[in-house]
Amino acid sequence: MKSAVSIRSLADAKNPASFSNRMRDRRFVRFESLTAGFARPLRILDIGGTTAFWERRGWAGRSDIQLTLVNLAAEPSAHANITSIAGDATRLTDYADGDFDIAFSNSVIEHLFSWENQQAMAREVQRVARAFWVQTPNYWFPVEPHFHVVGWQWLPEEVRVALLRRRRCGWRGPCRDAEQARHHVREVRLLTRRDLAVLFPTATVTPERIFGLTKSWVVTGGFPL
Repeated sequence: MKSAVSIRSLADAKNPASFSNRMRDRRFVRFESLTAGFARPLRILDIGGTTAFWERRGWAGRSDIQLTLVNLAAEPSAHANITSIAGDATRLTDYADGDFDIAFSNSVIEHLFSWENQQAMAREVQRVARAFWVQTPNYWFPVEPHFHVVGWQWLPEEVRVALLRRRRCGWRGPCRDAEQARHHVREVRLLTRRDLAVLFPTATVTPERIFGLTKSWVVTGGFPL
């Protein structure tokens, strides 16, 4: 139990000092450097992002940055440069080809239940923007980042459902209802480097490592040299 609480603390996105947020900050330095070659105002579509994320990184309220956030439900924003709308990552039909300079997504593509949905999101990401940045956890990292169980993603589905019905696993559970537990289990489909090469054939796939192991991938394409 203590180890589970410790992992949750490390991964707490609401804690600015958490390990997860420190990794995001380090990652964002690279993203910011890649945007230097774009004219301003810079138009970014953030698929699955939050106002709090951009506030923490100092981009909320900037006149040279225009941010559009797409989520299943819109969230309020007090910043003139942030627009939040409800939408579907797999069908961005409100936007034409190349409407944005950059499509940005942090830990979303693994939450789409199926390979077909992941293919659809990848097509939309590459369609609506000149450049893209997609971050997602690595299937082969031993600690599953959503359920915080070692080897979770390699267990049979029925074993995962049974575990989630009996105990809290990471950010989810316990779910006494079998169908609710199954829904949570099926929602997360982690990706390998090979998967990402198929989804984004022209992209650069960069590993993010801790203790010599690849924890996650950053997929980029279209950025000026």
